[in-house]
Amino acid sequence: MCYYNLDMEQRYIRNFCIIAHIDHGKSTLADRFLELTGTVDKREMQEQFLDQMELERERGITIKAQAVRMEWLAPDGQRYQLNLIDTPGHVDFSYEVSRSLAACEGAILVVDASQGIQAQTLANVYLALEHDLALIPVINKIDLPIAEPERVAEELEGVLGFSRDEIILASAKEGVGVAEILQAIVERIPPPRGQAQGPLRALIFDSVYDPYKGVVTYVRVVDGEVNRAGRLRLMSSDRTIEVLELGVFKPGLTPVTSLAAGEVGYIATGLKNVRECQVGDTVTSEARPAPSPLPGYQPIKPMVFAGLYPAEGGDYPLLRDALDRLRLNDASLVYEPESSLALGFGFRCGFLGLLHMDIVRERLEREYGLSLLITAPSVAFQVLKTDGSQITVESPASLPPPQEISQIQEPWMSLSIIAPSRYIGTVMELATQRRGQYRRLEYLVGARGEVPSREPRVLLEYDIPLTSMLGGFYDELKSRTQGYASMDYTFSGYRPGRLVKLEILVNNQPVDAFSRIVHADEAYAQGKAVVEQLRSLIPRQLFDVPLQAAVGQRVIARETIRALRKNVLAKCYGGDVTRKRKLLQKQAEGKKRLKKIGQVEVPREAFLAVLGAGRR
Repeated sequence: MCYYNLDMEQRYIRNFCIIAHIDHGKSTLADRFLELTGTVDKREMQEQFLDQMELERERGITIKAQAVRMEWLAPDGQRYQLNLIDTPGHVDFSYEVSRSLAACEGAILVVDASQGIQAQTLANVYLALEHDLALIPVINKIDLPIAEPERVAEELEGVLGFSRDEIILASAKEGVGVAEILQAIVERIPPPRGQAQGPLRALIFDSVYDPYKGVVTYVRVVDGEVNRAGRLRLMSSDRTIEVLELGVFKPGLTPVTSLAAGEVGYIATGLKNVRECQVGDTVTSEARPAPSPLPGYQPIKPMVFAGLYPAEGGDYPLLRDALDRLRLNDASLVYEPESSLALGFGFRCGFLGLLHMDIVRERLEREYGLSLLITAPSVAFQVLKTDGSQITVESPASLPPPQEISQIQEPWMSLSIIAPSRYIGTVMELATQRRGQYRRLEYLVGARGEVPSREPRVLLEYDIPLTSMLGGFYDELKSRTQGYASMDYTFSGYRPGRLVKLEILVNNQPVDAFSRIVHADEAYAQGKAVVEQLRSLIPRQLFDVPLQAAVGQRVIARETIRALRKNVLAKCYGGDVTRKRKLLQKQAEGKKRLKKIGQVEVPREAFLAVLGAGRR
């Protein structure tokens, strides 16, 4: 194997990332960087080069973070090392974005010339400012016929405080302004300031699993130097590792002899579990350990929980193996075995958000050929019991009996929505219907303090329960605003609420897969909607089947599937009426006995429809 020594002085290194709202051209701009710096040969170049997953290309979003090292020959003749740390664009992966920002000294803020500032644009800017990053504002897609770069520039000046000469106009698709952005990276982003001779401290900003090399950690060396000799230690888990391979991204994995302070690369650890190398952890030397880890490490906390079950009971071992393999490349996926009377054996999974849940389900079905059922998504509740103890409940089945509950607290989110001003009424109505609490409204103004006359836009901020956002909130927001609204949200804390457990009973038997924890004011509407839907989906039996929605011992909604009736009088072509009564009475007694011992099978289609697991 050939090793390359790519050491470079820190003053010629620039570590940066690209932050943008979804579909503002972040991946296309990264493609132009790779072409202009000659990192990727033109024959090997393809669109969204850094997005390696088929699902990423189909959806046009970045799901898995990537890193690449480029070399840029500046006009003054000096060669610079540019380390691009690509970040996921969706709010569900904000933790990974924050870790990537912590590995950089600067960020390129990309804004669409036709759409302007969006909700996630503001969120990304605030996140970058928290990490004290140098920002380079770029207005992309100026080649579009509907582009309004001057209006967007005024927004950037008025809302975010950039000066006009800082803003770069570009078209990543046409390659316009890309060289100016690269030069701005060299001039405006400061070089790393690590202690080259100090104890080793390297930040893990991502990790993947390789079947031959084990867990491969993506690291930014902050202080010291890492080489192939010696053992390393993970400071949060206190796990000792050996360096099987050390390298950089060119953009493929390229081995090197060492990584110095300020550089970005990878360490092949040989570990068999990616969860042992958590994103945000600090790597140090076992022989000369650092006195303290890098700040900001926090364990990943799932926000949304759902049950995954195989459609065929015999596929349970296949699902278990598929989850084990998927977790090797997705450390944020959390799961544990659980069983359901209706669905059999499955797993209770924790996800970062609804998009993460949908991606995991689709990857399991595509990559491992599984047919899955997924229960209604829920959140983690904090339950204060009457004896003074507090527990975390992630599944309705784990909720204690009502007499043991003193208080239930649910997670709340800080929600930001940006939309054209003509949709203020409908957005406020939607947020209020979902139990949102109004915080403030602000018009996005230009540099001269004027509201743009053509399409004035507003920023609406609400506090809203996470449970209220699970039931298609984003889809309804897009529908009500004709696709013009954008939103971003962050976790703000737990608050007590009037929450109850809603159970669905089929033939007087509770179906735990349909159970959910809801607000008391929404229990009737949700329960009635479920039983009405089940009435049209469950086949008729030879006896009446009651469908009930209950809160505790109280039934709040009911529907009945009427029995199929066999014509037992068909053979009675004549004779006394008492014979007909006798046959009808015998049929009624048989139905009564059958109702006591009869079993109602809920078809898979009913689960898919009620739980919302069908294709979107």
